[in-house]
Amino acid sequence: MIQKAKQDGFQGLRVMVLSLSHMLHDTYSSFLAPVLPLIIENLGISYALAGLLSVIQRIPSLLNPFVGLAIDRLPVKYFIIFAPLVTAISMSLIGLAPSYGVLAILLFVSGVSSTVFHVPAPVMIRRLAGKRNGMGMSFYMFGGELARTLGPLTILGAISLWGFAGSWRLTGFALVVTVLLWYELHSVDLHARNETQSDSMPHIREDVKQIIPFLAMMGAMFFFRSSMKSALTIFLPTFLKTRGASLFFAGAGLSVLQFAGAAGTFIAGTFSDYFGRRKTLILITSVNPILMALFILAKGIWVLPVLLLTGFFLFAFGPVTLAMVHDIPHNRPAFINGLYMTMNFVLSALATFLIGWLADLWGLESAYIIANIMALAAIPFAAKIPLKTSPPHTPNS
Repeated sequence: MIQKAKQDGFQGLRVMVLSLSHMLHDTYSSFLAPVLPLIIENLGISYALAGLLSVIQRIPSLLNPFVGLAIDRLPVKYFIIFAPLVTAISMSLIGLAPSYGVLAILLFVSGVSSTVFHVPAPVMIRRLAGKRNGMGMSFYMFGGELARTLGPLTILGAISLWGFAGSWRLTGFALVVTVLLWYELHSVDLHARNETQSDSMPHIREDVKQIIPFLAMMGAMFFFRSSMKSALTIFLPTFLKTRGASLFFAGAGLSVLQFAGAAGTFIAGTFSDYFGRRKTLILITSVNPILMALFILAKGIWVLPVLLLTGFFLFAFGPVTLAMVHDIPHNRPAFINGLYMTMNFVLSALATFLIGWLADLWGLESAYIIANIMALAAIPFAAKIPLKTSPPHTPNS
């Protein structure tokens, strides 16, 4: 395995360091969902306003393409090292927010740091993974999904020790990890692309036209499955609480989902290297609605095992689509990744608000059912996404 990785140019240590950085960042950025019941109670807000908080956190993602253009020539290691620290500080302070406005500002700041981190990081993973793009994205996404397992446990543990207002103490851990990241990455020369690449508008328009068919199909698929994902992540603790669960059990349910999702992301990208991106994507989008339906029907002890299966397939989607984006031969990787991330984040944010609005009208369970029905429409689009890449690797290649 090690020899094979070397032949494929897979720089394992650096891939793991970048994945650690991703894990640190997303551990803090995932604090919102598990404390949403507390925020709703403390501030007396509706489900729609609660969903709007996630939208506010993602508004900076609208700048992703422009951030991609700006960093295409920059040493992006500094974004990867320091953006997680900014996110950690802003998210650790949400327990001190005295009003909805202050909370919105903190979430917006975390969204800005998330943008400058998530645009260049996959580009670097693609460079460091060599021919094993799917494997590299699996490591990267594994860090993010493991973080979303650790995030709810971390913030709820902090609340149990210090209260919601004492969560600011979690900033210290991020400082320590940032020092480690600086030690490992500050001397590494990482740029998103070649310095000679033109930034003229004709070249940019040509790069965008190249992937319009791909992004159109991908966007349609995202649209129909985003409500399902938002329901099962942002609103999961709130949904479980409406069914009588304690705050801790509701947060633990989210951690179970995310833990299974970490396994799914770790396996799915490598699986798609061998068996093909499209086949893997069709399998995932077909299984997701079935498992969500089982979750809606599950009661009592059956909730947790169903969440395990649901999480595995729900988050397996990420590394496969990210690998597909970076399989496409294009000259402006950070800019193209920025377009993809903008589409992803915007659709997810709108879906989160939609679920909150539907929950205000008819209740969370009805919103979950509607989201599940919508997810079925993602399957035909997964089957029609145009692929512009070489055939997947086989074990003997």
